[in-house]
Amino acid sequence: MKTTKILFWVFNGLLCAMMLFSAYSYFGTPEEMNKIVVGHFQYPPYFMGLLSTAKILAIIVIMIPGFPRLKEWAYAGFAFDLVFLIYSMMALHDPSDGYLFMSPFIVVFVLAYYFHIKKQRAVATGGNS
Repeated sequence: MKTTKILFWVFNGLLCAMMLFSAYSYFGTPEEMNKIVVGHFQYPPYFMGLLSTAKILAIIVIMIPGFPRLKEWAYAGFAFDLVFLIYSMMALHDPSDGYLFMSPFIVVFVLAYYFHIKKQRAVATGGNS
């Protein structure tokens, strides 16, 4: 259980740090983000404010104990965020190095969710993994 908890906090800490950086990018440099989001991806201007706020709320839910159902929603939201970003890049025929740039984010997300599930199961069964 100790190893699972450590890996849970490592990967979930990385995931939340990446998502917090993403959310902060909008609030910290809205002009730059609007060039990308509104200009390149052609999303409505209000979209990034909504998405950034949702990311911050999801980070809070993942990092505090309890709320298992909300945690599942938070992970689902992060999954949708990553999938939709990659799909948007593909739809706009962005260079493939952009997809490769997303690979570490996806790996961290998958490992964070994997250790979330593993930790939940270990707690439920009283296991020592």
